[in-house]
Amino acid sequence: MIEGYRFVDHVLPRMLPSLAFVALASLAWLVPLRSAGSHGWILLGGVAVMTLAAWGTSTVLVRRLPRFSRRAATAFLAVYATMPVAVPLLQLAVDGAVTPPGGRVVGLLGFVIFFAAVFVSTLLATTYGLGTLLRRAVRHSVFDLRNSVHLLGRALPALLFVTLFLFFTGELWQAMNRLAWWRVVLVIVLFAAITVLAAAARLRDEIGRVEQDLSRPTLAAACRGTPLAGVRFEQLAPEGQLPAMPLTPRQERNLLLMLASRQLMQAAVVGLTLFTFFLALGVLVVTPETAEQWIGGKPQMSALFPVIPVAMLRNATLLAAFGSMYFAVTSMTDADHRQRFFAPIIDEVEHVLTVHAVYLAVRERTPAAAHRPGIG
Repeated sequence: MIEGYRFVDHVLPRMLPSLAFVALASLAWLVPLRSAGSHGWILLGGVAVMTLAAWGTSTVLVRRLPRFSRRAATAFLAVYATMPVAVPLLQLAVDGAVTPPGGRVVGLLGFVIFFAAVFVSTLLATTYGLGTLLRRAVRHSVFDLRNSVHLLGRALPALLFVTLFLFFTGELWQAMNRLAWWRVVLVIVLFAAITVLAAAARLRDEIGRVEQDLSRPTLAAACRGTPLAGVRFEQLAPEGQLPAMPLTPRQERNLLLMLASRQLMQAAVVGLTLFTFFLALGVLVVTPETAEQWIGGKPQMSALFPVIPVAMLRNATLLAAFGSMYFAVTSMTDADHRQRFFAPIIDEVEHVLTVHAVYLAVRERTPAAAHRPGIG
């Protein structure tokens, strides 16, 4: 949500600790443990200490120097781009031969793909703040677990009414007995995608509603306890209403990630409970003879839990995923569920949007402030 959020000025400095860690950790490839014996472990420990020291140093550097010059950014990117070639060349100098898995060409290509994948994943995670979003979602899911009696006591009855009778369907047991686990995972991904699409539609509605209510009392209440609390709103909004500040597509995607991560984590809490319930119900009610009759043959037993048929595990997983999706969607659409489960998340989104509107208005009124670290 930072205005003017650019790669060189904001993203690359935050990527530095992670990229430096990966670049130096790749030097562990040069340590021949089998040939060097105990000395190899000493060298590997030295590489680990050097890597952790570089990570800590770069983290402190980024905090003190939050922006890079164009020359420094170019130099850093050039050094990182040479790592896929530098590591094999260093190994050639140390061992006298480059011996990556699959041969020299395949091994060199593997190094290039690895470093490119690390760079792209770090770029996306830093640009959209995926680490922070994940930590916040986990923290809220822990809160949901602490209040699981309230959450599940209201969510489970409706979910069981939708899914309970499907659990005792013989055709579903036959399908689950033949369905591979990777197909079950794809079905779960499909349910998660539906949840994200529903969250995206709801987010657009909420953005439009917040943009229509940017009055002075709303702005003052949202900015209370923030660095913008001292803003004179009668000067900022002389007509009593702040004009709507449209979001960029990247900012909308970032808000969608925040909303989707919260919804998916909350749905995961419900899904885990549903899975446990169906598994316990299946163990108590569905005897091996009943399972064999539904499946039409001897059921395949689980390798981890020999007394539980694989069809029961897949059945419980599928119904738990469906129930989680149903809960996530109804919590955004049904009035009662929305008030109890979705409103706290939307309140946070509304708070972010309102403070962001004040932040943009302050930048427009005081252009010089846009270059200060606390504002830009």
